[in-house]
Order: sequence, then structure tokens, then C-alpha cells
Amino acid sequence: MDDLDLKGYVPTEAEDFMNAKQQAYFRAKLEAWKAEILDGSKVTISNLREESANHPDLVDRASAESDKALELRTRDRQRKLISKIDAAIRRIDEGTYGYCEHTGEPIALKRLEARPTATLSLEAQERHERRERTVRDD
Repeated sequence: MDDLDLKGYVPTEAEDFMNAKQQAYFRAKLEAWKAEILDGSKVTISNLREESANHPDLVDRASAESDKALELRTRDRQRKLISKIDAAIRRIDEGTYGYCEHTGEPIALKRLEARPTATLSLEAQERHERRERTVRDD
């Protein structure tokens, strides 16, 4: 399905769930998100190379090191996000995208729109988080 078919398209509950157009829409959304993250990574690498200049002032050096550490932590989180995006794209290919891993029920389109890598329905996610809190509190 080409991009012209998706221009201005927003999935609705009135359609068959995860029809070809919805799958193409979410694939395009995921691929654009991944490309944006990868572009940001290139900028980070470039900035880190430029920043390797020696800072004679101790405070400037400490500030630059702190900025680098924060940037690297952010990029590490984004690297993990890319693997979730890739997994979501694989689920589209397999025909399981948009269905809850625990219940097999469709995940609400609004949830997928907000979190395209979601693997659990809102209800299943809430149960999972309650269990985690209970285990953590013990």
C-alpha cells in the first residue's frame, strides 16, 4: 500500500480491526519513529566527536561530561525502543500486531496510536502493573 493511500488516514473503530490499511498505517508510523530515532543517534555521535575537545576549566569539563552521560543514557533507552519497534513490525508481518499477548483480544486503537509498540491491552497492562507492585511491596 503506497503512502498516498494513507495521507490523512486515521484508523477508526468502525473498520475491521487490523485490516490491510490499518496495518500499513501502523507500519508507516513505526518506521517513521525508528528513522527519527536513528537520525537523532547520528547527531549524538557527531556531537560526542565534536565535544571531545579539551575543556581547561574543571566546571566546564564536569558539565560536558554530565551532558554526555545523560545523552548516552537517553540513546541507550532509544536503542531499546528500536528493538521494541522492530518487534512490533515483525508482529505486523506475522499478523499478530494489535492483539493482546495475554488475552488475544484486540488492543484499542487509541492505545496503539499513543503507544504503537504496545503488546498488552490496557486492562492486561493494568493487571500486570498491579502484580508488579504487589511483588515489589512484599
